[in-house]
Amino acid sequence: MDSAFSRLADYEISADPDRLDAERIHLLVSEHTAWGAGRERATQDAILRNSRNYGAYERSTGLQVAYCRVVTDQVTFGWLADVIVDPAHRGRGIGRALIDGVLEDLAPLNLRRIVLKASEEARPMYERAGWTGPQDPELWMERRQG
Repeated sequence: MDSAFSRLADYEISADPDRLDAERIHLLVSEHTAWGAGRERATQDAILRNSRNYGAYERSTGLQVAYCRVVTDQVTFGWLADVIVDPAHRGRGIGRALIDGVLEDLAPLNLRRIVLKASEEARPMYERAGWTGPQDPELWMERRQG
């Protein structure tokens, strides 16, 4: 997974669950995202247990500066979620490199579809990286609860 970060000498990406900083992830998601605002720590911990997780870390300190996760059956479908870069580290290409690393890690699974729900702010970054709107959007549905 290091190849995605080769151009970012100060950071590295990892899918190692032992490196995740659960407290920091909770802080980033609950305090710096609209979708995770107010998320309970117990909920975040359950999400970590039940997702394929990725972190970006500052090489010099080991500090986790970004996080995302994928919910997947590991055969046909994946949902990229909770992509967050610490505001103090934004603008350095970390988000793009993190997503590139995730896609590289998922490539051997040959998933037919990976989806995400992009914020208005992040949408241009995803479009530059080749993401598009869903094929046949009229067929996609959702059911919201609570």
